Amino acid sequence: MSLTETTINIPVSHMANVFGQFDAYMKKIERAFHVTAVLRDEGMKLLGSQQDIDKAARVFSQLLELSRRGNQITEQNVDYAISLTFEEKESSLAEIDKDLICHTISGKPVKPKTLGQKSYVDQIREKMIVFGIGPAGTGKTYLAMAMAITAFKNEEVSRIILTRPAIEAGEKLGFLPGDLQSKVDPYLRPLYDALYQIMGADSFVKNMEKGLIEVAPLAYMRGRTLDNAFIILDEAQNTTPAQMKMFLTRIGFGSKVVITGDATQKDLAPGAASGLDVALKVLRRVEDIGICQLTSSDVVRHPLVQKIVKAYEDYEKREQRGKNAGGNGNRGRKK
Repeated sequence: MSLTETTINIPVSHMANVFGQFDAYMKKIERAFHVTAVLRDEGMKLLGSQQDIDKAARVFSQLLELSRRGNQITEQNVDYAISLTFEEKESSLAEIDKDLICHTISGKPVKPKTLGQKSYVDQIREKMIVFGIGPAGTGKTYLAMAMAITAFKNEEVSRIILTRPAIEAGEKLGFLPGDLQSKVDPYLRPLYDALYQIMGADSFVKNMEKGLIEVAPLAYMRGRTLDNAFIILDEAQNTTPAQMKMFLTRIGFGSKVVITGDATQKDLAPGAASGLDVALKVLRRVEDIGICQLTSSDVVRHPLVQKIVKAYEDYEKREQRGKNAGGNGNRGRKK
């Protein structure tokens, strides 16, 4: 295979951001596409096969565009740009980055970071009810919260309602100190954390005192009709079918609903059906209901988290194949 070379212009002001500390990002791209990068002032020479050079150049171009848009390049950005190129996806990181949802109280922009997250945000905008399903770290709850706060600030809804099933994950509620609210607050803490980060503690407390923001266990939703509200049901895999039906039938006019869950992390009693699993089967073909399936490639936490999620996904697939093979073998035997 003949070697060729291509020169890419990388301005000095963006080199440190694009190449990473000690050129770590550049070395990762070299290894991924089997090319050699040689720095020359504001130019970078790529050596390798033409096909590999084209792919590597596309990744560097995407990272440069992200840097020009004011982003601090992360390892997750590099890994995702590489995966998009390997999968030959036409979308780029820069296109995804253009979708600004809001800013946190500290001024940090909140944006989708993957195609899966972009699809999720788009469906929330377009649909009345959206299911966001996926593993930990895919931004299901955080992006939903950002969309809810944005809709509230734009006066598209008059209040925000955040709820979770208060399922006991290894400890009994009765052993926790304090009154009922004190007992269920630990289950709702991730929702509070996101609100504080995006809205700010003072604004959150003021709106909560006015009743414009409500954070409550799912059981508190029974018997209510929720009009003109942005409602988020988090950890929906821990609902029972009856609870899920109860929740879905509370929705009133002018409301928008996001239901998030991870089907692989249920805290229900062994053998108990999950309301999330049942709802996905029942509502899959209902118009104006969106179902967004996020995967390990949408994980935006530490890169190690993505590897852990992927390892578990692969393990569970192997286990399921083994069970299916064992079941088929048993059916073929005579008793």
